[in-house]
Amino acid sequence: MKLGVVGLPNVGKSTLFNAITQAGAQAANYPFCTIEPNVGVVAVPDARLDVLANMYAPEKITPTAIEFVDIAGLVRGAYKGEGLGNKFLSHIREVDAIVHVVRCFEDDDIVHVDGSVNPVRDMETINIELIFADMDAVGRAVARAQKSGKSGEKKYVSEIAFLQRIQAHLEAGHPVRSLELTAEERAEVKGMFLLTDKPVIYVANIAEREIGQEPPAVTHLYEEAAKQSAGALTICAKAEEEIAELSNEEKKEFLADMGIGESGLDSLVRECYSLLGLISYLTAGPKEVRAWTIERGTRAPQAAGKIHTDFERGFIRAEVVPYDTLVSLGSMQACKEKGLVRSEGKEYVMQDGDIVLFRFNV
Repeated sequence: MKLGVVGLPNVGKSTLFNAITQAGAQAANYPFCTIEPNVGVVAVPDARLDVLANMYAPEKITPTAIEFVDIAGLVRGAYKGEGLGNKFLSHIREVDAIVHVVRCFEDDDIVHVDGSVNPVRDMETINIELIFADMDAVGRAVARAQKSGKSGEKKYVSEIAFLQRIQAHLEAGHPVRSLELTAEERAEVKGMFLLTDKPVIYVANIAEREIGQEPPAVTHLYEEAAKQSAGALTICAKAEEEIAELSNEEKKEFLADMGIGESGLDSLVRECYSLLGLISYLTAGPKEVRAWTIERGTRAPQAAGKIHTDFERGFIRAEVVPYDTLVSLGSMQACKEKGLVRSEGKEYVMQDGDIVLFRFNV
């Protein structure tokens, strides 16, 4: 899971990324790794792991993780290669979703690239660059298809019509993700790696003094995100950077003093996880308690394959008990005695929070 953190200059993008990487470095349960200077990996918050750890006293606890990439800054004309535009766009093509940081705070000491705080305008600036880049890519694809289609073959006629439909949607100023497509068409578009086809979550970056409030700029951002059917949440990147440096106990005290249930970074990680249509199933025992990431709708054999390919190849059955059931009864043995551990076959669709033991034979 790779998410690209994007934004205009001076919006708090780097501050938020610093918070992300510091949180990764402080996470006791997940080894922080720096793949490149601009990449950080953090654990996906999951309170269920702590509960299972108390039950099983495992040698180690392994949460699932999410990777953030600090994308190079953007200027107008990026789609034409202005500034670091080409690098910016190539890095976005590699991520699964976009975290778009938008400035919603006023600060006379921090110059805004456009002279004033206007989240809707800033959102549009980056969106237009991505749309222009996609228009260029789709335009080239149309030209190639038309050249190949001079023979009159039906497959090229339908391909050209499909590409021109995407082209018209982009030219109208709309991202590809908002285009109504069949499952087959969506899969085809996915293979084109278009920038505006990627899911987006907007982050309204506010000042510390505004925590717990709803500034007008944030309201405008949420309204615009809703129009785009995109995700949105509010974070104070400066506060998150400070929180990330605290110990777990200090973090709890800080959040309690501010009247916040969880950090904005924890909310962001969970929202991104959900945005990508991901869920976790769990394995638990004395050696390890672990969360495994799968896409919603994954069947049992493919979920088993996340642990090892042999599990999928030799899949026999999955012994499944829901997390809530296990916790309420207190042990796997108690669940078995009450007949609540189900034996599921190859067609079983995994559910979030399933606690599973896979039986296989190779």
